[in-house]
Amino acid sequence: MSAESGIATFRGQDGIWNKMKPEELANFDAFLRNPKLVWDWYKHRQEIISNTKPNPAHLAIAKLEEYYDVTVVTQNIDNLHRRAGSSKIFELHGNIERNYCIECRTFYNSPELEFRGGIPKCERCGGLIRPDVVWFGEMLPQDQFTGGEQAAALSDICFIVGTSAVVYPAAYIPFTARESGSYLVEINIEPTEISSVVNYSIYEKAGTALPVIAEVAAEIKSSQT
Repeated sequence: MSAESGIATFRGQDGIWNKMKPEELANFDAFLRNPKLVWDWYKHRQEIISNTKPNPAHLAIAKLEEYYDVTVVTQNIDNLHRRAGSSKIFELHGNIERNYCIECRTFYNSPELEFRGGIPKCERCGGLIRPDVVWFGEMLPQDQFTGGEQAAALSDICFIVGTSAVVYPAAYIPFTARESGSYLVEINIEPTEISSVVNYSIYEKAGTALPVIAEVAAEIKSSQT
């Protein structure tokens, strides 16, 4: 989804983990060993994302809310769905624009952080503040995953957009939808691990396919009124 906004993917040909070592940046032990190194990386990521805009795919999904009950279940941490206007969102891997103290769990939005010596610390207790994203070895937020599964189970149609479908437990979500009778539509630039499972595949960029789908949805709703 967000690659078309200029944000690098994690597992594609030019993915982040082809260039960086996740064990040095995206786990809690690494953060405790060298919080400045981790924060230098995440400040860079936050700066990139803050200067990025939702692309036509994000806007099309938000537009669909005018015609249908739409729930977004995302592995992306960039907050672009919310900035595009989607209102019902489950963020399985967190949100890079949020942060929290590892001691007292006080939450901070990124613009609120003050860096002293390259590391932000909690105003309440002095504890280290970390990005509110899921690192390697950590559980997904239970409320977000449960909400995503429930939305999948209740769906009539489930669009699976731009995911490699190899990261679990997030990759279980489409199977939950399928088992509940939902019609699965994959939108991706190439076949994935889930292509043989879905009802229909669209091998196209999300920013090209989803605006067309939103236009068709508008026409259908218009014809019904």
